[in-house]
Parts: sequence; C-alpha cells; structure tokens
Amino acid sequence: MSEVQHHQPAKIAKKPSSVRPVDVVVVGGGVSGKACALGLAQLGLQTAQVAPGIENFIAAPQGPQWGQRIYAFSPSTQKLLARLQVWDAIDQSRMQPVRDMRIFGDRGDQLDTLHLSAFEAGTPLLAWIGESNLIEHTLDQASRFQSKLERMDDSLEDLEIDADGIMLHLHSGACIHTKLLVAADGANSPIRSLLGISHSEESYQQSAVVVNWICTRAHLETAYQWFLPGGDIVAMLPLPNQQVSMVWSTSPENAAYLIKLNQDSWVTELSSLANGAITQTLGELTLNSLPAAFPLRKMRASRFIGPEGNPKVALIGDAAHVMHPLAGQGLNLGLRDVATLLHVLGQRESFRPINDKVLLRRYERQRQGDTSALLWVTDKLKKLFSGTSSTEKQLRNWGLGIVNRSHFIKQRLIERALGDIDFE
Repeated sequence: MSEVQHHQPAKIAKKPSSVRPVDVVVVGGGVSGKACALGLAQLGLQTAQVAPGIENFIAAPQGPQWGQRIYAFSPSTQKLLARLQVWDAIDQSRMQPVRDMRIFGDRGDQLDTLHLSAFEAGTPLLAWIGESNLIEHTLDQASRFQSKLERMDDSLEDLEIDADGIMLHLHSGACIHTKLLVAADGANSPIRSLLGISHSEESYQQSAVVVNWICTRAHLETAYQWFLPGGDIVAMLPLPNQQVSMVWSTSPENAAYLIKLNQDSWVTELSSLANGAITQTLGELTLNSLPAAFPLRKMRASRFIGPEGNPKVALIGDAAHVMHPLAGQGLNLGLRDVATLLHVLGQRESFRPINDKVLLRRYERQRQGDTSALLWVTDKLKKLFSGTSSTEKQLRNWGLGIVNRSHFIKQRLIERALGDIDFE
C-alpha cells in the first residue's frame, strides 16, 4: 500500500466581481453526485452540479438485455432514494430483490459454506440488484423538476479558497462562488489533489469481469459467491426474468482472455469452475451482454473534508474511498456519504452556515468509522481468500462453517450489510 501525498495547496485569492453565487456546487456526474445534488436542492439550497455531459439525461433502460454496470442496492440506499422521492418512480420490473446469499469456500466441501437469509434475520430482503443507468435515469427525471438545481455541462479547472467559501474556475471560462463544494469527481479526484489531501492506495492486481447471463434454472432470489483456489472470486447476482450478472474477480491477464470468449468458449470455461457448481446451480448459461473488465483497487482519502485549516469541501463516493466488490458495498458506501451529509446539513443549528467547520467535521467524523470498518473487513477477506498456504486455506474454509453455525455473527453481518441512515 502506498501513501500518496500532494503538495499543491489550494490557492487563496480575492473574489472577482463577475461571478455567479450559489450555496453549493457538486462536481461529478455519477450516481452519488446526482443523488447529492438533488438532495441538497430539496433542502432549499441553491445548487449547481458541474460535470461533462451532465445535461444529457440518461435514457431509461429497455428491452431484454441488462446494462453492464450492475449494482447491489442495500436497504440504506433504498431509504435514501425514498427520501429523495425517487424510489417509487424506479421501474421495479428491472429491480431484483435478494432474499438469500450463499457463499462457498474453495475446497468444495459442503461444510465450507455460509448462508445469509433475510427470513432468518427478520428483514424483508438483503438487497436489490439493478442497473446503474436505471437509477441515474430516475434521478435525472427528478432533477428536471427541481428549481433549486442547475446542471452545468462543464469541468473544473481550478479553485481558490476565500473567507466566505470557494471560487471555482470552469473550463468554459465561467466562475462560480460557492459556500460549500462537494467533490463527487471519482477515484482520481482532481479536487482532492487541488486541496492537497493525501490518500492511501493499493492495487489488488485483479480485474472484475462483468457479464450477464440467461440461466435455465431459477436463481431463487439468491446471490451466489464462490471463492476459487487460485484467489479468484466469482459472484452470480440475480436479475429479473431468470437472468444473472456475473462478477469474476481475476488476474488482469485472465480478464483479457475472458472478455474475448464467445458463447461456446464461455460454456467450456464455466463448466469447470468451482468443480462445476456454478452450472449445477444455475443450469445452462446463455450470454446476454458483452463482457467488460474493470481494474480493482483499494483507496481511502486521509481526510473527507478540506482544506485542513478552513474546510469548505466535503468528499463523497469514490473521491473518498474505493473498495473491492466482493461485498457489493461500494456504491452503497458512497450513498451513505450522501445521506450523512444531507442529514448533517438538514439538521444544522439555525446560526450555522452550511460551510461551518463544525458541520463538516460532524460529517467527517460520522463517515470515517463506517468507511474504515467496511474497507478493513473487505480487504482482509480478499487477502485471506487469496492466500495460498495450507494454514490460510484451512482457516478461511473453517471460518465460513463456524460463522454459518452462529446466528449471532450472521445477524451482525447482515446488519452491517443493510447499513443504517437517519433522516429524522
């Protein structure tokens, strides 16, 4: 793991006379950025969202094929989207509830399994599986009717800190002065760099191969995950209409090989995986999307607010943290950032401005614990199941069985996966 330091501090300058003032600017056009901008505007704050192409609304997904960017949405995410008044507008025919999760060790022993059940935990479900563009489309539609939200097809060139807030210089030449800046600009966040916020980063030397399948056997609203002997991890996430989305975490070399396979070659490849357990569980699999591969890494910013002495910026989503997909919590963690920021600002004391350093430190303090715990657990699990020594193999498979026999531990795992946010 490496600690990346930036020594380019934010500039201090006077505010020019020709500038457009707003309360908040959100830089970034992904799911977290769109949800945050919408929520801030709903709080009554004059909000601008800046991102290339942000004015091009995402079309509603249609047809029998599902998109390549598939996410597991936790109940905490559902609660946020309901608070934003968009959950009921989502096409539920393209959302698949998950009520069970089955995890298998790499020895092929039936005792080396972990079964998480929504029924046993006393909760309606564990998650929903859906497309990123389905959520983005719904957020786009809600944004059309939000008078306090302006979307700007532009990009950030530079920023300057002053006593009242931040001056943003955009690529188009426009200048915006904002009290608060929200960085939702991704894992390589330019804002994080401009503020001099360091981050720790570690490559997993793996890529995630994502491809969707039609299966001949019902998935039973169950998400499956197999740990393989060489350190690979294969997850099969249920989709509507007897489909599944595969996320195969593997070496970059194998990923480059896999994305070139045709249907027949894929069938041969999958038939031998996990001693044939995948095809035995889901039946014959037929390709229903083009495969895609994404590099995997872990990243965490040292601070979630900045600059250090006079914070006027909050980092959310991938700008603050990136994690391995084995727990399916990356997007949910980012949306919990959004939920926390909205809650802190919505419940602020009347005498505090929205960029009050006390508020920003509340946000950072509340998010660091959740983020650190989830990144630590996910990282340790990834490394444990990548180990090749006999001791590591025995420990990880034995551990799955032990956890499976403990209702208390399973209940705690489910509670962590469900997440919790508060709007009251």
